[in-house]
Amino acid sequence: MSVEDPAGAVPESAWTKSSHSSGEGGECVEVASRPDATYVRDSKDRTGPVLGLAPAAWAEFVGFAARHTA
Repeated sequence: MSVEDPAGAVPESAWTKSSHSSGEGGECVEVASRPDATYVRDSKDRTGPVLGLAPAAWAEFVGFAARHTA
């Protein structure tokens, strides 16, 4: 289940770059946690689309990623 990110709902100060992001221009994401959702965006396109995930969906994604990371 996804949720929408209304314009201005997530302040810039709430975004955190992935700890797996390198400073060498690789694939990078930023995450912002809010009470109603976790938001994900491309760190190289901060004005682009934002994916909003309900808490249960975010927990499932993180669990999946943890189980399938090399």
